[in-house]
Amino acid sequence: MRRPAWVIMTYAVLLLLAVAMALPNFFPQSLRDTLPGWATSQTVPLGLDLQGGAHLLLAVDREDLAQARLQDLRETLVAAMRAQNLSPATIRTEGLVLSAPADDALFTALQGAADEAAEPGTPPAFTVDMSDGTLHLALTGAGLDSAATSAADRSLEVIRHRVDQVGIAEPVISRVGADRILVQMPGVDNPGQLRALLGATAKMDFRMVAPAAGPGVQMLPLRDGSGMIAVEDRVALSGDRLERAAAAFDPDTGRPMVTFAFDRAGGIAFAAITAENIGERFAVVLDGAVLTAPVIQTAIPGGQGQITGEFTAEEAQTLAVLLTSGALPASLEVIEERSVGAALGADSIRAGLITGAVGLGLVVVVMVGLYGGWGLLASAVLGLNVMLTLTALGLLGATLTLPGIAGIILCLGIAVDSNILIFSRIREETAKGVSAIKALTQGYARAWATILDANITTLLAMVLLFMFGAGAIRGFAITMSLGILISMFTAVVLMRAMMEGLVRRRKPARLEIAPLVGGVPAPGAFSFMRRGRLALALSAALSVGAVTALVVPGPTLGIDFTGGVQMVLRSDSAVPLAELRAAIAAGVPGDASLQAFGDPNEVLIRVQGAAGQATVAAVEAAAAQAVPGAVFDQIDLVGPTISGELASTGLIALGLAVLAMLGYIWVRFEWHFAAGAIAVLFLDVTKTLGVIALLGWEVNLTTIVALLTLIGYSVNDKVVVYDRIREHLRGGSDAPLEQVIDRSLNQVLARCLFTSGTTLAALLPMALWGGPAVAGFAWPMIAGVVIATASSLFVSGPVLAWLAARSPAAMQGDMVRQPG
Repeated sequence: MRRPAWVIMTYAVLLLLAVAMALPNFFPQSLRDTLPGWATSQTVPLGLDLQGGAHLLLAVDREDLAQARLQDLRETLVAAMRAQNLSPATIRTEGLVLSAPADDALFTALQGAADEAAEPGTPPAFTVDMSDGTLHLALTGAGLDSAATSAADRSLEVIRHRVDQVGIAEPVISRVGADRILVQMPGVDNPGQLRALLGATAKMDFRMVAPAAGPGVQMLPLRDGSGMIAVEDRVALSGDRLERAAAAFDPDTGRPMVTFAFDRAGGIAFAAITAENIGERFAVVLDGAVLTAPVIQTAIPGGQGQITGEFTAEEAQTLAVLLTSGALPASLEVIEERSVGAALGADSIRAGLITGAVGLGLVVVVMVGLYGGWGLLASAVLGLNVMLTLTALGLLGATLTLPGIAGIILCLGIAVDSNILIFSRIREETAKGVSAIKALTQGYARAWATILDANITTLLAMVLLFMFGAGAIRGFAITMSLGILISMFTAVVLMRAMMEGLVRRRKPARLEIAPLVGGVPAPGAFSFMRRGRLALALSAALSVGAVTALVVPGPTLGIDFTGGVQMVLRSDSAVPLAELRAAIAAGVPGDASLQAFGDPNEVLIRVQGAAGQATVAAVEAAAAQAVPGAVFDQIDLVGPTISGELASTGLIALGLAVLAMLGYIWVRFEWHFAAGAIAVLFLDVTKTLGVIALLGWEVNLTTIVALLTLIGYSVNDKVVVYDRIREHLRGGSDAPLEQVIDRSLNQVLARCLFTSGTTLAALLPMALWGGPAVAGFAWPMIAGVVIATASSLFVSGPVLAWLAARSPAAMQGDMVRQPG
């Protein structure tokens, strides 16, 4: 069908606009700054892993919140008992339940207190019950959930104020789930300061120092770690009365300090306290630690003071920001941190460009070698595919991450699968002796259903990855999905229009798509089914061996699933591993290990197991002692809560991916095809996991991404094979099924090998030069692609034949079923 000129012109204009929108992504920032705003408005922003920055996920500390609520409930009970002339000393605590001997009057009074505390539309904070003369007050789970959500809501503004005070450009602060807050800050050089800034509750008060321990007195640690000090339980003046605070330098010593001023009521109270307690020590308490406890020399009117101590300038600024921003309504803990230095981000961009260029070059070489000039045309369209993907990312406002770059590179290899399918079909039509334009039309028509089915299976895997992934992983899913959809457009619509134009202009008698060297190979006559039982037995044995390897030695789990800390340290000189190992062993709790890179100036520090902010701080302190001046290019902290969630969501995503493939193939092909594809897929995945375990590759989130991508790729391969078998069955072939399968496999043999070749050509540069994060995706994918290709050719046919032998009626139904 000849396309109207206006359609061709529309395609051309839209493509030119898309290329123009994508080009600024390749310009250096200095050049972009000289361009008008409209020319760079759709530039794809870089993720934190590429531009450098910090990603912190904070969660309300449920245990701390429960203890605070229990203390409030205890104070309510104490006040009610004293009003009834009962002794609070009889109160007992068991878990989140308070018990005390009581009478009906106390029970009635506390019921009234519970009713007053209840807010409309919210669950009760506590319940009141009485049995056998004993009163029971219990915090409710629903009440704690509601309190955690409320605390997260109120913490949001406090965190925004703290981040604004530090002056970070374009931070992203948002709620995640019921009680979590996500903070993303680009260009952060010191994540340790931000960790302290965001994680500190900043509950400050002023108390008198007690002469000795006793009733109404508690022992608190000094901030500098020099010991404990006895302070009164009673708060003399609350930090809520602080009006402002600022970092400054002591004019006498030149040391950093923090100055503060109270509001009017606080200033009056501060003056009265200092006047009444001359000669006594006055403690400044922040989050349960004593910052300083100076002796009151004289009354201090005006409500102003200063906090001195062994502060660094950075610590003084952090403390001033904390006091100015106010206290958090509840303690927050950093349950996940992903920090990347700007230098490492720049290295990742450079590695991405190199691997992308090499991958594209290898794919072009393969395509030109296999299909000559038509392969070169397909490669040019492939470059356009990258441009369109970047344009789509810009229009969607998506962020380009390191996994996203890996997705674009992988798409370079997978995207040409549509062209390979089409070229193979055109070759078959040409071999029948039809005209050039008919071979082109019939080739596209016969390839379309296979292209659609094959790409939908990969898209299903990406949808699940987006649903269950987070952050950069979602970036990979978005990039891959866009690349697949755009490749279908460029191969089926754009490439077809270009081929039709060339064929109509040149008017060849036959449409030859010959390789660069030699002629078009005819389908072979290799008997795959004759060796079917051997292939099945060998595949099953390898899978059993792979499952055994998953038990012994077992997979090497990364911190994404075990929890822990992983930090990349860089120094200007060679890192003294022995001294660093000794310092970490002495100062860092847990099982710490060091791993040297090829560069002697870098080392990977890993602490697996339960870890948190204290672990990161301990590693930083040990590194500062052993390697002065060293910096951390990358910090990954995964708390036990997050690691458990990542493991469960990863397994759910893998399970749903398999079910999604089963359902789709069942709908499109009938049950025996679906069962066969899933059975072979199971063998592919188990063998790939076995390779990962035997070679000691770390299993982390990147591995889950690779496995989900591999599931889509493997089923894609099986769909191509089964689609050709189904085509012959519907064509009314009266040959035995084994012969039909052999014929089909020989016809798709070239396609399977060629698609695997282009995919491996894109993956190999990532594995060799993409860096640890990308290589952790590329190597499992390389192993999986090789395994999936072998199973498509040698295992999928025998499995289908075995299923058909047990349900011949279903297979006979496929012979007469009309195409869907």
